[in-house]
This record gives sequence, structure tokens and C-alpha cells, in this order.
Amino acid sequence: MNLYLFNDNDRASTFGIGTYLQELTNALEDSSIHVHIIHLHSDRKEFETVITNQVEHWYIPEVQNNNTFSGSVQKVESYLQNVIYLLLLHIKDAEDLVFHFNYNTCWLLAKELKAKFNCTTVTTVHYLKWALYFQGNLQKLHAIKLKFKNQRNQLEQFIYKNDEYERQLFKETDHLIALSHDMKNSLCSEYQIAPKKIIVISNGLSDMISIPQNNNDVLRRKWGLAEKELLILFAGRLDPDKGVLFLIRAFHKVLEVIPNCRLMIAGSGEYDIYFRESKNICSKITFTGLLGKKELHELYQIADIGVIPSLYEPFGYVSVEMMMHRLPIIAVATAGLDEVVDEKCGIKIPVIEYSDKVEIDTNLLADKIIYLLEHREEANQLGNNARKRYEERYSKNIFRENMLNFYLSIYSSK
Repeated sequence: MNLYLFNDNDRASTFGIGTYLQELTNALEDSSIHVHIIHLHSDRKEFETVITNQVEHWYIPEVQNNNTFSGSVQKVESYLQNVIYLLLLHIKDAEDLVFHFNYNTCWLLAKELKAKFNCTTVTTVHYLKWALYFQGNLQKLHAIKLKFKNQRNQLEQFIYKNDEYERQLFKETDHLIALSHDMKNSLCSEYQIAPKKIIVISNGLSDMISIPQNNNDVLRRKWGLAEKELLILFAGRLDPDKGVLFLIRAFHKVLEVIPNCRLMIAGSGEYDIYFRESKNICSKITFTGLLGKKELHELYQIADIGVIPSLYEPFGYVSVEMMMHRLPIIAVATAGLDEVVDEKCGIKIPVIEYSDKVEIDTNLLADKIIYLLEHREEANQLGNNARKRYEERYSKNIFRENMLNFYLSIYSSK
């Protein structure tokens, strides 16, 4: 089988989708599948192919009207024509050909590839764009659709257009991979996709515990923790859908009961709004900025609890990383995250949805954080259960088995 995975020069390639592609290519090592990654909108000056660990990387840069491969995209159609041309030119072995998309705006590409090649198309639905902007609030999406075009503001028109692109892609693609049953249900109910077209395959992660562990006392000093200071950890982008503002508000209340604790926020974003929310307790909150995997896993190792206050989370790699490191978790019961974290490995709080906004009860969140910090034996049991759940559901081996079975089933069924 010849598998072509599509990546893009997009913010998501640094976070979830980038991790997915890395884990997927690692999982397919030493299999019968020949893996290629097509990097769209590359910042390289010309088309390049690079082989790394048996994976062929094809870099397709932007185009200008004179068909040189540099500069900015003039039109989507122009870029698409060049992508198709290069694939036709360079794909030599078209036997058992699979094109696998990871971005929801690729429907024109999916359509053209089906017309040009004898192939099968697959899309992994990592997220729904409207849900990221509206924190999964379906009422807001439906309200936009009821408006006439001239009544929609710029953001609403952007969301409406992206929703149409997503619908076209899901319709055009032969197979859809949903990361959770919640996502599958959304695809069936909101997009009218036939259930038989969708398979649920959870993400998987390579085990970082196998990396030699440093002494915790050394790591605590490295990260500026005082003696016996308890560490509450958040990891992720500082975007509105991640719920960090609610976490900081809850932390104000936690400090009133347990003053000897610290909130560490590991991730990049626009900090000003979070600094303002941290007024009067800024000395108890550490903003680390974007961290490399090694540094982030050091924090997982020394943290006392992990908090995932996301208002919308289609899966949540961070939850799996925390489970891998035996961290007891407090999570919001939203979308796919509600499936990843069960009651045996974490405490969950509900998301509150109104017609125009989504919220978290900060008093409840603070109470749950305080409870876990004060009940260490129960917290440790949750952490041990979390590790077991990671090994049974989200390990590299489980992910490899599920993806291999899926790919091979495509052509065995034919």
C-alpha cells in the first residue's frame, strides 16, 4: 500500500495534528505500508523530497502566477493545480493508493485526486472549526445558519464558509476517522454522514516513561518550586476554548484554603488577559511559554495534579500524556475529553452551555482541586488507574494495531 498523508504549514501542525502525524508514522514503521507526507504551503523555495526514517517527505511551496514555486498563494485553484501536477509527476507506484487528509478545508483537493487517480481517500476529523470558535456550542452555529448572508458579521461569515468546506470534504471522502464516539455522533447528526463511513480510532502516544527519569528534588529546584509546595499543572495553548481564565479564577479560591501551592501554565498564546486575571496572585502562577517535549514531561513528572479545563476538546493529547505519567486529572466533561478521562482516573466537572456562551463553575473546579490536594491516597489511586488506562487504550501499540487494521481493511474489502 502507498499512503500519502497531508500536512499543512498551519498552527495545528505544531500541536495536535503534528503530534498525530509523528505518532502515526512511528506506528507504521516496519509495516507493509509505504508512507509519504505531503507538506502543503511549505516555506521552502522549491519542491523538495526528503527521506527520514523510511518516510518520504514532499514539500510543496507556495506558487505565483508565473508558476515559480515561491511567494504567496494567488488563488486556491492555482495552488491546487500545481499540487495535482506534482503528484501526477512524482507518484510512480499507484498500486493500493491512499490519500489521507488531516485538515478540513481540503475538499477541492480530495475531489480532484479522486478524479485523477484510482485511489481511496481518508480524512481524520481532528476538530470542527466552528466548535473551536464557539467552544462546541451548537446553538450558536445554528443561529448563524438562520441568518441571511448580509446579516452575518465577518467572523460569522468565516465560520459559515468553513462549515460548508467541512461538509463538502466529509461528503467527498471515502472514509472518515473520528477520534471519539462523540465526534462520530456529531458527524452523523449534524453532517448527515452514514455511520458505516465512519470508524472511531483514538489517538495513541509513544511511552515517554521509558526515558530515564531524573531525581524529582533536582527537577523541583530547576523549576523553582519551594519545599513541599504543591504543583497544579495546565498544559496547552492559551486559547479561549482551553478554559484557562476559569482555571485562574478557581485558583484564587484554592489559595484561600491551600496557600502552599503553585499553578504552572505551560503553553504559548496572548498572555495579557491571563496576567490581568492573575492580579494579586501573580507570584503563585508560573507562565512557562511553549515548552519542548522533554521539559513538558519533566513537569508531568513532578506535578501533583493535572487540570484540563477545556470548554471544547475533540480528543486531548494532554490528557493522555498526564495519564501516561500517573497524574490524577481534573477535567471538564466535554466532547471527546469526556471519553478519554473516565471516573477511575480523574474527576470531571460539567460544562455549562447557554445560548450565547459556554462556562465552567469555578467554585466547583476549585473544590475538586482542593479535594485532590488534600486526599493524597485517593489522588495516587487515580494516577495509577490513569496509567493503566493509557496502557490499555492509548499506547503506541494499540494505535498501531488499530491503524494497520483500518488501512489493510480498505483494500481487503475491495
